[in-house]
Amino acid sequence: MNKLIIAIDGPVGSGKSTLARRVAEVLSYIYIDTGAMYRAVALKALRRGIAIDPEHADDLEALARETRIDLRAQDGGQRVFLDGEDVTTAIRTPDAAQAASKIAVIAGVRHVLVAEQRRAGQQGGVVMEGRDIGSVVFPDAQLKIFLTASPEVRAERRWREHQQKGDTIDLARTLEEIHERDRRDQGRATSPLVRAPDAVVVDSTAMEPEEVARLVVMLAREHANAESKPD
Repeated sequence: MNKLIIAIDGPVGSGKSTLARRVAEVLSYIYIDTGAMYRAVALKALRRGIAIDPEHADDLEALARETRIDLRAQDGGQRVFLDGEDVTTAIRTPDAAQAASKIAVIAGVRHVLVAEQRRAGQQGGVVMEGRDIGSVVFPDAQLKIFLTASPEVRAERRWREHQQKGDTIDLARTLEEIHERDRRDQGRATSPLVRAPDAVVVDSTAMEPEEVARLVVMLAREHANAESKPD
């Protein structure tokens, strides 16, 4: 059975990471969290005191070029290393998330990280999730999923994640941030969040994560079998 490139795109809080991890686990594929890459560069910029805005685009691109990001599977999960330092927890704070969404609009930074993502996934057998995987990074991916959910459900999911970590965060404020992220992701000039024309739209508003994963695994196996058949 051929190994595919599976591209999962969608707005913040739609469940992309959970879905991608589970699909990769079932299919014995490699999971690549592209959002973690942007968060890592954003964290480094925050630590360096570099303002994340268009006026500092050259500095941010240079920062991305000098940065090494490693995604490693450990203990049934994925650890993120920034220049050798484990920053798995540090990149998941609200500040890091907001900084990542701002740095993602910097064209030079995206150029650097998209090149890394293509190198990581070009051999196939990967599940890659983000905002522009099916539309920009791998437009020829054999299976593209556009995962979505209502803003209210996405906000509640994100709020519960932070609650479980012990973060003090307001649900109403979280919903505002979801709307803000959506506007930023959809309105950016470089690689905006859009559904690829050939992507399968999956609305997870009323679905459990395992239901969504079973659906995508089924689609992946159908595509792999079709690719394996001779013309």
